Amino acid sequence: MKITDLLIKDAMIMDLKATTKQAAIDEMVEKLYQVGRISDVKTFKDGILAREAQTSTGLGDGIAMPHAKNAAVKEATVLFAKSQAGVDYEALDGQPTYLFFMIAAPDGANDTHLQALAALSRKLVDADFVASLKQASTPDEVRALFAEESEEKHEEKVSEDRPFIVAVTACPTGIAHTYMAEDKLKQTAEKMGVDIKVETNGASGVANRLTADEIARAKGVIIAADKSVEMPRFAGKRVLSRPVADGIKKSEELIQIILDEKAEVYQSNGEGAVETASDSKQGLGAAFYKHLMAGVSQMLPFVIGGGIMIAIAFLLDNIMGVPKDQLSNLGTYHEISSLFKNIGGVAFGFMLPILAGYIAFSIAEKPGLVAGFVAGSIASSGLAWGKVPFAAGGEKTLALAGVPSGFLGALVGGFLAGGVILVLRKLLAGLPRSLDGIKSILLYPLFGVCITGFLMLFVNIPMAAINTGLNNFLEGLSGSSAVLMGLVLGGMMAIDMGGPFNKAAYVFGTGTLAASVATGGSVIMAAVMAGGMVPPIAVFIATLLFKDKFTKQEREAGLSNIVMGLSFITEGAIPFAAADPIRAIPSFMAGSAVAGALVGLTGIKLMAPHGGIFVILLVSKPLLYLAFILIGAIVSGLLFGALKKKVD
Repeated sequence: MKITDLLIKDAMIMDLKATTKQAAIDEMVEKLYQVGRISDVKTFKDGILAREAQTSTGLGDGIAMPHAKNAAVKEATVLFAKSQAGVDYEALDGQPTYLFFMIAAPDGANDTHLQALAALSRKLVDADFVASLKQASTPDEVRALFAEESEEKHEEKVSEDRPFIVAVTACPTGIAHTYMAEDKLKQTAEKMGVDIKVETNGASGVANRLTADEIARAKGVIIAADKSVEMPRFAGKRVLSRPVADGIKKSEELIQIILDEKAEVYQSNGEGAVETASDSKQGLGAAFYKHLMAGVSQMLPFVIGGGIMIAIAFLLDNIMGVPKDQLSNLGTYHEISSLFKNIGGVAFGFMLPILAGYIAFSIAEKPGLVAGFVAGSIASSGLAWGKVPFAAGGEKTLALAGVPSGFLGALVGGFLAGGVILVLRKLLAGLPRSLDGIKSILLYPLFGVCITGFLMLFVNIPMAAINTGLNNFLEGLSGSSAVLMGLVLGGMMAIDMGGPFNKAAYVFGTGTLAASVATGGSVIMAAVMAGGMVPPIAVFIATLLFKDKFTKQEREAGLSNIVMGLSFITEGAIPFAAADPIRAIPSFMAGSAVAGALVGLTGIKLMAPHGGIFVILLVSKPLLYLAFILIGAIVSGLLFGALKKKVD
């Protein structure tokens, strides 16, 4: 099958109207539905968004390859879309995206489909070919360009006079990034005078599998992967593990590290299991953050949906009125409020099990999921070890419902569950291969739940005490302590705008929301959202007041940032921060810190975990809150504009 068989003219968009990532995805998915290539918009779109949640498919250099493989796809298709103005697609280089290839693969996609998609991915690392695509103005021209290109594969060259290295590439979907990284590594190795063989772990399985002899001869191993690969075979070799995107964008750096022998020697755990490449030799801090974010990213939709529903229940009761002697029933006094609160409560109740479950899943893959869910549920219920009296007399030791250990308990429980499964893997590694099926469906779930559950009965006791103490401390914040907390958290939201600091502040804010929503919301959450709204609005102010310091394209992007800022999408400011970090980031931090400090000073509370201006009625002092955000944005905008150099 050729690429042109998948790249149909009816599914091309030569003038994409969208200016934001979400709108671009919506427009492309809708086009696939209109031309009859997918049967269900929601199912396919959910697959696209799930892939984007792992890492952006905006590869940089103006190209994005969103892709999904699921039951909604009727026939394998590649939708080509071209934006004239560029889209803020959260690309890896922080720059606008102009060319889009939305890949739709059916669940039963055969090898010919997948090989064609892999060939497409390889072409997009050719700068000359991409330049030609950018000049194409009709669907026929796009198809003609692909028809002219050769479908030949790169052959591995092996010479005794040149260094030889091996590599493995893999991405979760196994359609695009896997093969782009493969081709980029090969091209770069050829330019550097290095021989290389690349094994791909794609959707159609492992291709070009590395042999024991090749691994033994290799100077080192590059693992460019965002999914599990077989690692024990590399024991004793210098191994460099990086995300698959680095294989595409930083191929020369990866190869040079291997040539300079700066990669660490990999030590196998001896169990013969499959490990996550990106975790095998990274620091503990990086591994912790990766696993934590895996849980947080899955948890946030439940926090946002459930939290806003609960907040609306309180808002409705406040609007319709509640007698003073019934204030304890605020949020459930009126029937409609009660419905909102109960539905939101159900969604909110999944928060901790989902967090712990997906932390464990990130550590130990599917076997960790059930143990993690159980750990999170125990943290939520407060189940702990203790003594209670019985009717027959005396006391007996047993598990009982105590004080919930909350977010901290679920966090510890997730890592605990993942660790338990890793230990079980090692202990059960000696079982015959014929029992592999039983391990997955019986032994891991049984022993994982049992061991994790009993351990959590003890973990819950100190975690509940810490959680209660933290909540009491936050509830008592006032004056200078609240100002300092707001200043720090507001500033953190602007340091990396979606990165580790931003996420840490946001997760901390949402963690305080659960315990405070019944008392009017969280000052911490309010400071966090205010700090996160400032940078994009500041960009708009700077481009408006200092027009001679920004290009026409930047001024147009600045206009769209006002919408992003008001929507609490901090990432809208990333392209400006990436282009001029020394001036932009300190400017953004200053304004965000000011906004957060002002919120802390006045004790403004927020009952919703997200939404920006759209949840302004859920803020205790809405007009004052907006004023503080505007003050912070003006501070940042003036600083950024004043520091920035004029456009040549």
